[in-house]
Amino acid sequence: MTYYGGNRLADSFRTVRKNTLTIAEEIPAAKYDFRAAPETRSVAQLLTHIAVAHMFQHQVHAVERRNTLEGFDFPSLLQRAHAEETKSRSKEEIIAMLRTNGEEFAKWLETLPENFLAESVAMPPGGTPAVKSRFEMLLSVKEHEMHHRGQLMLIERMLGQVPHLTREMQARLAAMPAPARA
Repeated sequence: MTYYGGNRLADSFRTVRKNTLTIAEEIPAAKYDFRAAPETRSVAQLLTHIAVAHMFQHQVHAVERRNTLEGFDFPSLLQRAHAEETKSRSKEEIIAMLRTNGEEFAKWLETLPENFLAESVAMPPGGTPAVKSRFEMLLSVKEHEMHHRGQLMLIERMLGQVPHLTREMQARLAAMPAPARA
């Protein structure tokens, strides 16, 4: 018995994606070309990157069902991802992409049995660790999105916005009796 199977993985991914979508909706379309620094992705590119970040894991586990990454064509996948990130899209198109790709990935995660999630995948030669479980690899999609969502929350601050998660926490604290807040 595991404590975190495909259904819970899908649920937790949906929670993360819901929060990413809220940020994407709250940043004005006019600020989608904003970059925190010259050599970084714009808001639009960062959100598109998040929308396609599952491509690697989906290719490895769903399409090819690999048990080793030796020989995997990383350059081709990176080129496809980069091409998606640099395509010009409206705010509405990016949000739709986040919704659609996220839900498709979550629905696939729901179908995964525990024995599949427990399978090992060998990393490329010299990789550390040498082997990872499919579960760990698939969980990395959510972790990766959370990393970039932190960047988006900082960008919101740079744009003069208070992130929704901060506003929600402030509202909960304000609703508490005074002694509980201290």
